[in-house]
Formats: sequence, structure tokens, C-alpha cells
Amino acid sequence: MYKYETHLHTAETSDCASAPGAMQAKRYKILGYDGIFVTDHFYNGNCRPEIRECGDYRKKVELFCAGYESAKAEGDKVGIKVFFGWEYSYEGADLLTYGLDKQWLLDNPDVCQISVFEYCDRVHRDGGFIVHAHPFRDAGYIREIHLLPQWTDAVEIFNSGNKTPEMNARAEWYAGQYGLPVTAGTDNHHLSAERLSGIVTDKPIMTSGDYIEAIKQRRLSLILPDEV
Repeated sequence: MYKYETHLHTAETSDCASAPGAMQAKRYKILGYDGIFVTDHFYNGNCRPEIRECGDYRKKVELFCAGYESAKAEGDKVGIKVFFGWEYSYEGADLLTYGLDKQWLLDNPDVCQISVFEYCDRVHRDGGFIVHAHPFRDAGYIREIHLLPQWTDAVEIFNSGNKTPEMNARAEWYAGQYGLPVTAGTDNHHLSAERLSGIVTDKPIMTSGDYIEAIKQRRLSLILPDEV
């Protein structure tokens, strides 16, 4: 069996994170994970101010990818797979985006100037995949809950960052109502995070595409720390 973290932030890129990418990769390797997906907050979310405010788009992309690239370099060194993604934000709805790369960002400089619906269409057109993260999170920074079942591909039904079990239970209900496949993640920002989540597969994930297929075919199980 193979274990993967699907939702993780780095201090280089996410303003609310304190864990450098390299340290995240090293810790997950020690804890027996086979891979991690770095999903830092996107330009329209809580990324570091110098990224959000950068006027040179190429430099903006370089700064944004720094956390992932740090984690990837350490992962290659210690022997843990590190995959690229991001957490796009739309008025409180956070959309984990997988299957695209740095070049895609460079090729789409208007990515935050188009509507969320155009964003989802473009991601899907180019082979990407969107998981709605913690759709029923109740927090001060979320003014409204926005559900996008026709524009997203799966639902994160367990998130360790949710403060109450009801938030995860509602996400599971929502996925069931629309027949959407499910996943889970820690939403890890810090090296002190203890309730680590993620997914388990019976075959190794070698690319982001492998993870996408595992979700689509429902060939994964969820790591639910509250049930351990």
C-alpha cells in the first residue's frame, strides 16, 4: 500500500504557512508517506504578498513555484515523490487544482482575470482536475458557502483543518448527493501538524495523472486520523 498527502502548503509561497517545502518533504518521508502534493494558495488566495503584488508575471510564477521546487529538490534527495498543484480561491470556495504544471501558469497570465467558470473550463480543457477543498468550512474569512458541482470533479470530504466533524460530514453528504468521487487531505501548513490525513492506493502514484485516475476510478482509501 502507498500513502500520499494531497493538500499541503509551504512557507515560501503560502503566507499562512510556517513549514518550508524541504522540511515538509523530509518530515513526510520520515513518517512513511510515499508522496506529497504541494498545493500552495494561489495568486487570488493567501499567497505571500510579494507574489500577489508582483507586476512581472514571469517572476510571479517563479516566486509562486518556489515552495514546490524546494520540496521537490529535497524529495528527490530523500526519496519521496513531490507533485505540483495549487489552491485556487473563489469567494470562499477553494479549488485544489492538479495535473497542470509551471509552464501552464506561464502560458496563462490572465488566469486570475477570468471568471471561476472560465477558469474551470480552461483547467479541464488542458487536462487538469479540480477537487473542492473543505466545501463546508465555517470560518471568519469565509462569508458565503459556494458549491460548484458542475464545475468540479471531486470533493475533499475529510480535511484535518476543519474544526468540527460536522464540516467533514456535510462534505461527504454533498459528494453523495451529486455522485462525486471523494478524497482527503491534511491541509498542512506547519511542521507541528499532528492529525495527518491523505489517501492510500494499492499502486504507486508516479504522476499527477495517476492520482487523477485513482480518484476517477475510486481506487483509493482515505486516511481518517480521527478513526485511528
